This record gives sequence, structure tokens and C-alpha cells, in this order.
Amino acid sequence: MISIFLILGSLVSTLAGASTEYHAINCRKHSAVLTDFGGVGDGKTSNTKAFKAAIAELSQYASDGGAQLIVPPGKWLTGSFNLSSHFTLFLHKDAVLLASQDEAEWPAFPPLPSYGVGRDEHAGRFSSLIFGTHLTDVVVTGNNGTIDGQGAVWWDKFHQKKLKLTRPYLIEFLYSDQVQISNLTLINSPSWNVHPTYCSNVLIQWLTILAPVDSPNTDGINPDSSSNVRIEDSFVVSGDDCIAVKSGWDEYGIKFGRPTQHLVIRFTCISPDSATIALGSEMSGGIQDVRAEDITALSTQSGVRIKTAVGRGAYVKDIFVRRMTLKTMKYAFWMTGSYGSHPDTGYDPKALPEIKGISYKDIVAENVTYSARLEGIENDPFTGICISNVNISLTQKPKELQWNCTDIQGVSGKVTPQPCAALLEKSIECPFPEDRLPIEDVKLQTCSASS
Repeated sequence: MISIFLILGSLVSTLAGASTEYHAINCRKHSAVLTDFGGVGDGKTSNTKAFKAAIAELSQYASDGGAQLIVPPGKWLTGSFNLSSHFTLFLHKDAVLLASQDEAEWPAFPPLPSYGVGRDEHAGRFSSLIFGTHLTDVVVTGNNGTIDGQGAVWWDKFHQKKLKLTRPYLIEFLYSDQVQISNLTLINSPSWNVHPTYCSNVLIQWLTILAPVDSPNTDGINPDSSSNVRIEDSFVVSGDDCIAVKSGWDEYGIKFGRPTQHLVIRFTCISPDSATIALGSEMSGGIQDVRAEDITALSTQSGVRIKTAVGRGAYVKDIFVRRMTLKTMKYAFWMTGSYGSHPDTGYDPKALPEIKGISYKDIVAENVTYSARLEGIENDPFTGICISNVNISLTQKPKELQWNCTDIQGVSGKVTPQPCAALLEKSIECPFPEDRLPIEDVKLQTCSASS
């Protein structure tokens, strides 16, 4: 883990003296500082009321150039609060948001309609720390300020089965458009870190997300039933999948019927027990047109993993992956058709997922235990798999069976070690789209605060 700390050391800013007066630069027409609303940055005083009062006051400027709330240097303890449209939350580099460990500071919400039940506990879920719904043009940014979820208490409750509701996430927006999250460090989330759900036109860039590699369900970034999403220039260390692409769970996701589609991913991951990028397992609204490129994974369980099961329905299709560098991996390729978790017993066993059009090319993997484990579903094979120009070097104690393939169909070319017979060897180059998605031309809103 020494290399991880060396990487992190370069990302941490030195502390600077605090100022009491700040001005917005190149961001919104109106601006205020949290201390204007009674905020106290001592790490002990709750600032939930201060955040709510500030946002309520600034939201009146939504139609007049929008507003920015600056969080100055200090440690700002807070529970959940909701943002508004045409709004920027800006964290100074020496600002730390500390998530409250008092459950009374976290409102209870019903389960998401595409999930039907809570992920930890069926009854519902706690609101996320930074939350918003039905918003337009919302930005959460800073100059590498920190959001600390103080998750250890929540992880203990999860392990001890003492939770009454599903754990909160750090940042979550629902039914929102034009969402940007950037230039922040997120640490120790109680559960998932960033969760844009039922959203469109989402840009996530320059995030550092850190959690202990044994922490439960601390996924980095989970785009969920969302479209036109770009995730890049980010670094994730996680106890679960670094990125998990989702779209609802079994019969609830099928009924809600909102896919995740048109997604661009470029980032770096460390996750010894999970995937660099997972597609699923909750994918019952469908996942289509995912473009992952220029990915680096270190000491991670698998590269791009497809997770699904009987009862999920929908599809995962038109997935394109290229230019991955994988170092010290259990699996280079992994697809699972028997990921058996279900929200309840009401799922339809006849709802079979369609997995097709999965392309990987230009991949170098080092110190790998198991080249591929590709497991489709009996009478529902995964089809249209293409793997080309892949060089996998093995660990000193590799698995004897390097390619374990069942219920899959596809082609391969210039792949080492030699793939299984189900991937017919041909002189091919797997496809990657040449067009650009609209989200690739959206510019990151750069904001700053000066004293």
C-alpha cells in the first residue's frame, strides 16, 4: 500500500490561514459564505441549520444569475442538506465537511422506485449528505476541499446488523439535469460515494475518492438510470466497485424502465476485492452505449465486469472498452450470469437479461491470476463478445484453466494467453465508436473563491 500513500501525498494540499471574507470568481452572480448564516467550523458544532438557511436564502437568485455558497477553511460538522437549481457549493481547499454520526440529522426516505426496497434494509433509506431532486444546473466543486463521511460508525452498524434504514451516500442527485461534481476529495463514505440517479448531462471530473479497501459497499461513482454522463480524471480507492453502472433492480427496475446510456469513463482504480468498472448487477432498466478508455487499475479484482442474473431482464449492450492498463489482478475479464441477489421473491424467473455487443481491445495486463471467467446463462448466452489486441502476463502461481467460458459466444484476435474455443480466433480489431457523445463537449465549470 506504500504506492497508494505516495499517490495520495501528492494530492493533499498544505494548510493555509483562514480568512473571513470571500468573493466568488467566474462562477455565479451572487455569493455568500457559510459563516454568514451562523456556521461554526470547529468540528463539533452542527451546521445543518446553517447550510439549510444559506441554501434557502440563495435559492431566490436562481433566475438572476444563480448563487454560490462558499465553505471556508474549517471542519464543518453537518447532517443532510438539499441543494437548489442554478447553484454552486464550493469547498475551500482547507474546508472539511464532516458528516454527522447522529441519525437524527439524516431524514428518512422511501426506497428508490427502480429498486423497490432499500439496499441494506428494506424499509427505506437515509437521505444523502449532499442531496437534490428535480434540479437544473447544480455544481458541487472546490479546490480540492474534503468531504469526510466518517463512515466507520455506519460500517460497524452494517456488520452488526443494527441498521434500521439503508446507509446514506455522500452526494446524490435525483431527476436532475446539468449536474457537475469536481475537484473534491471524498473519504470514508458510509456507503456509496457519488450517485447520480434519473439524471442527464452529468459531468464528474477530478475527484479523489478514498475508502478502506475492506469497508462495505463504498462504491466510488454509481451512475444509475442516467444518460449522457462523463466520468474522467478521477482516482478511486474503494472497498467495492470503483465505478458501478446501474439501472434498477429486478421487477422494480423493469417497471420503471429507465436505462443508463451514453456514458464515457476515463479514470484510475484500486479495489482488491471488486471491479474497476461493474455493469450491474442492478441493470433491470438496461445499460447501453458505455465507452470506457484510458483506464488504469492497480491491485484490483477485475477489469470491466458484467454482473447480472435470471430475473433482471433488460439488457447490457453496446459496451466498448479500450486502452486499459491492469496491474496485479485476479481476473482480466469477468462476466457473471448468476449474481443471485434479489430485492424480494417477486422477481420474474422468466425475465432473462440480454447481454450482447461487448468489445474489448488494446489491453495490457500484468501479474494476473486468471485471464477470464466468462459465465453466461443457460439458454440465454452472452453474445457478440469481441476481444482483440490483448496481452496478459500471469502471476507466478496462475490458475491452470486460464479461460473459463460457459454459455458465451464471440470472437478474438491477437490475444495472449489463447482464449477459449467459444471466442473464435479471427483476424479482427474490435470496434470502438468514432463519434463523440454530446457530454464530451460540455466544459467543466471552473469556480474559485478568493479572500
